[in-house]
Amino acid sequence: MPFVLKKLFVKEKQRAFIFLIKELGYAQKEAQRFIAKGRLLINGEVMNISSKEIEGEVEFIHFEPATRNLKPHIEYEEFVVFDKPSGVLIHPQNRNTQYSLIDELKYQYGMNANITHRIDQETSGLVLCSKNKKSERDLKIMFQERNMNKKYLAMVHGKLNSNISIEAPLLRKEDESSIVRMVVKVHKDGKKSKTDIKVLKYFPELKMTLVECSPLTGRQHQIRVHLFHMKHPIVGDPIYGQSEENIIKFLDKELSREERIKNSGASRLLLHASELNFKLYDKNYNIKSSVDFLKEVQKSLLI
Repeated sequence: MPFVLKKLFVKEKQRAFIFLIKELGYAQKEAQRFIAKGRLLINGEVMNISSKEIEGEVEFIHFEPATRNLKPHIEYEEFVVFDKPSGVLIHPQNRNTQYSLIDELKYQYGMNANITHRIDQETSGLVLCSKNKKSERDLKIMFQERNMNKKYLAMVHGKLNSNISIEAPLLRKEDESSIVRMVVKVHKDGKKSKTDIKVLKYFPELKMTLVECSPLTGRQHQIRVHLFHMKHPIVGDPIYGQSEENIIKFLDKELSREERIKNSGASRLLLHASELNFKLYDKNYNIKSSVDFLKEVQKSLLI
């Protein structure tokens, strides 16, 4: 398990965050943030004031990355790219999460390595990760300033006859009436959002269309919500387009593979981050996934 309760001994009285910097090698901001989050305990009680002086035995909830031997897709001096399988989290959901991509990254490249953007747990494909603090900052700025071109492959329900550009504002807010508390939906009060959709192939026997999606903005669930809004939801989506009963069963991990295929068309979300194009330190990069997405589609349709 990546989060472990570590017993530590403070020989000389000192401020809590300074001790964590010396003992575990954290940067000052990290040490202060972890203490504020309640990860430092004294006599079993949370001590969340980073400037408070401590002495003697303390306990700290320490992140110790684990590995499942997921090999990087491609590696450069400043960054590395993983081809994440569907079902793998980017970050732990809580302290009981057994494994996420951040485990693999930090296990292989050290604690200064970090993930620079997110894709959903069920979305497979390319994830760009920094190997040091400088490249982390520069890559995150690139995403924020939209200097990163991303392409996704998706299998959607129904037949799309032509390429489309979806411009629909997306609102992300907590909805107390919804079973999925944090919902994303098309709404006039939402943020400007645009996704270009290119039709690749229609499969009449499946009544599904393979499309390439280029999100020109980076909203949460953007591609999923835009395609659902156009009445062509992504095959295998367990949330958008599903009944409340089936959403509850999915969230409670009580939805069988057979039920999910019957309800949504596939055993996983058929969305794959397939390509990244960007310029970093005066060099252009075009990185493509090596995964055969159509084979993944085929596997996910079988009961």
